[in-house]
Amino acid sequence: MGGYSEVNIKHDMPTASQAVKRATYAIENARRLGLGCVKLIHGYGSHGAGGKIRLELRAYLGRLERQRRIAYFIPGEDFSIFSEPTRSAFTRCPDLRKDPDLDRSNNGVTIVVL
Repeated sequence: MGGYSEVNIKHDMPTASQAVKRATYAIENARRLGLGCVKLIHGYGSHGAGGKIRLELRAYLGRLERQRRIAYFIPGEDFSIFSEPTRSAFTRCPDLRKDPDLDRSNNGVTIVVL
């Protein structure tokens, strides 16, 4: 492990349900590739749809976490070197240290740790 993938699940403004399906595929694909993390770009809702996608996606990730199908997820607004979950993610995905959204409080992304 060490690498991570970045997936834009909102590029064509899908429904929340479609976005969750894309996230599921991205997570399973990253797992098959042996990656430690996936960065999901879902938008933050400036046009309405992104907010619904963000909320649905994070609720879904919470369920996956409770079912232990993912280790945990980091909301973009918490993706900071001052956050213990982020520092833990660096051990699985050292490349995250170079991510442009680190310490940017970007609520339009979520990091999934596998």
